[in-house]
Amino acid sequence: MTRQNPHTIGLRQGLLALSPLMVFLAFFVVLSLVAGDFYGVPITVAFVAASVYAVMITRAPSLDERMEIFSSGAARPDLLMMVWIFILAGAFAASAKSMGSVDAIVALTLNVLPPQLILSGLFIAACFISLSIGTSVGTIVALTPIASGIAQQTGALMPLVVAGVVGGAFFGDNLSFISDTTIVATRTQGCRMRDKFRANVRIAFPAAAIAICLYVFIGSRMPLTFTPKEVDWLMTAPYLLVLATAICGLNVMVVLVLGILSSGIIGMISGSYGLFRWLQAMGEGIMGMSELIIVTLLAAGLMGVIRHLGGIDFLLQRLSRVVSGSRGAELCIAFLTVVTNICTANNTIAILTAGPLAKEISRKYGIEPQRTASLLDTFSCFTQAFIPYGAQLLMAAGIAMLNPLDIIPYLYYPFILGACALGHILLKRTKKHGTD
Repeated sequence: MTRQNPHTIGLRQGLLALSPLMVFLAFFVVLSLVAGDFYGVPITVAFVAASVYAVMITRAPSLDERMEIFSSGAARPDLLMMVWIFILAGAFAASAKSMGSVDAIVALTLNVLPPQLILSGLFIAACFISLSIGTSVGTIVALTPIASGIAQQTGALMPLVVAGVVGGAFFGDNLSFISDTTIVATRTQGCRMRDKFRANVRIAFPAAAIAICLYVFIGSRMPLTFTPKEVDWLMTAPYLLVLATAICGLNVMVVLVLGILSSGIIGMISGSYGLFRWLQAMGEGIMGMSELIIVTLLAAGLMGVIRHLGGIDFLLQRLSRVVSGSRGAELCIAFLTVVTNICTANNTIAILTAGPLAKEISRKYGIEPQRTASLLDTFSCFTQAFIPYGAQLLMAAGIAMLNPLDIIPYLYYPFILGACALGHILLKRTKKHGTD
């Protein structure tokens, strides 16, 4: 079925196109409220219910064609690449933990950092690594096992420590010159990366500084109890290799494969495990990512149906009608980005989708391209941090064996980033917009 032109999508059709997302939210939120427990309803079941509904309302001659539409959303190359990363991350995390690499890195961290700086230190490390490699997922893969190990050994709150890594990962994803979100945002707006960076740092740096101060304050009041252990330097090698190769800019899958191989070789040389125990550990790690992979595929299929039915075009069409003045135009761009990100669960795709309309709005109301690119990138990263079916939260939760909802309340940096970005819009000096 050919999707209609966005200018022809009426209110009824638009609401129908968005209804699968509403079904998911209603199923998950309403039943959680009835149960009195937001962790009582598996998110996979909520996605299955919404996916069945989405297939039912899809207009196609046969069920096979409806399923093909749903499956095409889940079969995007970028999404399947993410699944590969999940699989390799699970294998590396489990094999490295089984041979003692995580414990060794935790011991090294606790020997280097004073207790009150552990939280801020992990956040700064995540900021630095993500800025260097340009990917939040790669940063989360590298640091979450270390963060969860620190939490276990010190008695710190696990979601708080993991959230520090996730927040720092979004810092670099938002600013890095080699981040896919930066590249897409600048290309859709036709501006230079360095100009977008200058516009972006005015929002991201103050937010990061506030977050660091907050983590130092929280760390100073946390009653951490631990006795630093002697560092086994050989056991730190797999993680140090992963961090070094990631910072050098290697593809995250190559980084993970190197980590898996080094864990196996060092583990067998040191006698930590034999060949078959290594293989079993990798298998256990991969199976531990199964729920994460299922949620990712179901969410992508659901969002694919919404996009096919015209839901995203409907949102863009409706929101563009309410723009008034340059400040209102920037608020509209921010809201477009947020809503599109919720519907696509991918910040890069959200920027690609909302970018062309954002460029039209910016041109009409005299907004500089680099400022628009900055708003697109910042609000997409902000939103991605709060959708429990987003890749970053699913990855961090899967590695740390948490529910994504456990992490969200402690994502201080994204909260502060969103507030700074909103203040940047509301406090700007207004100017007359261009010609209609």
